[in-house]
Amino acid sequence: MPVSATYDSSSAAFLGGVRRAVRSVFFPVMMGTYIGIGALAHDFGLTPWWLALSTIVVWAAPAQVILITAIGLGSSMIEAAIAVSLSAIRLFPMAVSLLPLLRGPGTRVRHLLLPAHFTSVSMWMESLRYLPGIAQERRIAFCNGLSVTFMSTAVTFGFIGFYLAAGLPTVFAAALLFLTPLSFLISTASNARMMMDRLALVLGLVLLPLLVYLDVGLDLMWTGIIGGTLAYAIHRLREATR
Repeated sequence: MPVSATYDSSSAAFLGGVRRAVRSVFFPVMMGTYIGIGALAHDFGLTPWWLALSTIVVWAAPAQVILITAIGLGSSMIEAAIAVSLSAIRLFPMAVSLLPLLRGPGTRVRHLLLPAHFTSVSMWMESLRYLPGIAQERRIAFCNGLSVTFMSTAVTFGFIGFYLAAGLPTVFAAALLFLTPLSFLISTASNARMMMDRLALVLGLVLLPLLVYLDVGLDLMWTGIIGGTLAYAIHRLREATR
């Protein structure tokens, strides 16, 4: 059920988004993840200001890991850009599903530019949780407060991770990078209400290790296509037999 909240002004809604972000399970996850990313950037010889700028511009931890490793391993800028763009495609359906919740009768395109850029797994899941219980005219301000807090946390702890890199064990840094997919898995499992959603999640957990073991190219993409299609087909078959 959506959590209801009443805000008297856009400023109050923005601060409400800040408070929700700080209380979110993604807040400590963001801290740990970006300590790991900061350490990774340090090990590849990048500067902390480059890391901060890439966080603001790219704003997706997996895409930043791809960008850092691509540049660090000597890939061309075109190759790095293509890899990051392919990774960012996953955010498109998130933005598409979120924008209808933000768009009201008087909403203009320019009002939606920041929320569209801010769209990430953490922001998307928390927005879907809270926005239905907030008045339409306050949703964009709330969403921006939520997102600015997450991004500021990422930038800050990216710096911290960069300067801690000298004493941060490699295994520990790698474990911190795993916090984001782990938190996404836990949040997805807790929010799965339909049998189709739960089945897709289970199929994904089974198929991905199998495809990785078989050394299938684009294993993550094929996991989504096969698992999602099977879950949807079983759901339709179940509905048809009722």
